[in-house]
Amino acid sequence: MPIAIEEARSLWQPEGIYLNTASYGLPPRPAWDALQAALGDWRAGRTSWEHWGDATEAARAHFARLCGVPVEWIAVGGSVSTLVGLIAASIPDGARVVSTDVEFTSLLWPFLAQGRSVEVRCVPVARLAQAIDACTDVVAFSAVQSSTGELADLDAVAAAAAHHGALTVVDATHACGWLPFDGRGFDVFISAAYKWLMSPRGTAFMGVRPGLLERLTPHAAGWYAGDDPHSSYYGPPLRLASTARRLDASPAWFSWVGTAPAIEVVLQIGVDAVHEHDLRLANLFRAGLGLEPGDSAIVSADVPGAEERLRRSAVMAAARAGRLRTSWHVYNTEEDVERVLDLLGLSRASARRSPRASAGG
Repeated sequence: MPIAIEEARSLWQPEGIYLNTASYGLPPRPAWDALQAALGDWRAGRTSWEHWGDATEAARAHFARLCGVPVEWIAVGGSVSTLVGLIAASIPDGARVVSTDVEFTSLLWPFLAQGRSVEVRCVPVARLAQAIDACTDVVAFSAVQSSTGELADLDAVAAAAAHHGALTVVDATHACGWLPFDGRGFDVFISAAYKWLMSPRGTAFMGVRPGLLERLTPHAAGWYAGDDPHSSYYGPPLRLASTARRLDASPAWFSWVGTAPAIEVVLQIGVDAVHEHDLRLANLFRAGLGLEPGDSAIVSADVPGAEERLRRSAVMAAARAGRLRTSWHVYNTEEDVERVLDLLGLSRASARRSPRASAGG
């Protein structure tokens, strides 16, 4: 059943104004309630554990639907870097990787740590597509940069990589949940769920094109990577799943119990609706700062001392590279924009009146 954003907002209860989703998202009530129930059962010892594992499979299916791919493409794990590590370990000696110069280390370091004469070259986000050439083996980049909110040109990068036969590895952590994202356009895409998908920390997904699976070694294979996990507890022979599940790490139950209903809420609202809402608020805020409209729910701006000033007024934001970073998401409102601008000594009316504020491009 679809949920309108105005109706859905009652599912969250932030204290003050929360503008730090790029660090972690706030759980909607169904996720919070499910997690509390599971923790209560654990404490009392009144249930077996198998149904907690069912939440992992529900979350896998929800994430596949969110990214428009078959569920068989999706592996689960605990963090982005451990999943990226499986990809980095599979590339040949001497491979050439192109990434960005502001890339988050969970995506970048697994490639840098390989040694084996693997060469990693970093370029500005805006020049990523043109940096891909016939010598490029892997393009590893974020769909949305966490520090600045800058969006990569996904279509241009995918086209350049396809033209030169390069593998695409996309960190979609700061896209999935607010930016419509089509996983079919890339060889590998990875996302942590604790940010824009508003889940407990400790859950992550990796989408893998089926043709790539045979090139990947499931270095951390355990019972949950088995063809039938519940008959894979003991002994040989190796009996891995034929799908991306062969790359699964054994799930941390309670994190997944909270993840499945959180992503379901995003699906019920609809990513297109979340995208429109988040961009509208971000661009209202940009207008109040005197900035041109942008295409990101993350706003990075040079406002000296703003983070501490806002924190004293129960507004949670962040500072990255000396700049104020605000992240606008489904639980935020126009009133939040006005209040923050007011605290920063800026005109609320200018944000409402500006014709630029509603632009999304």
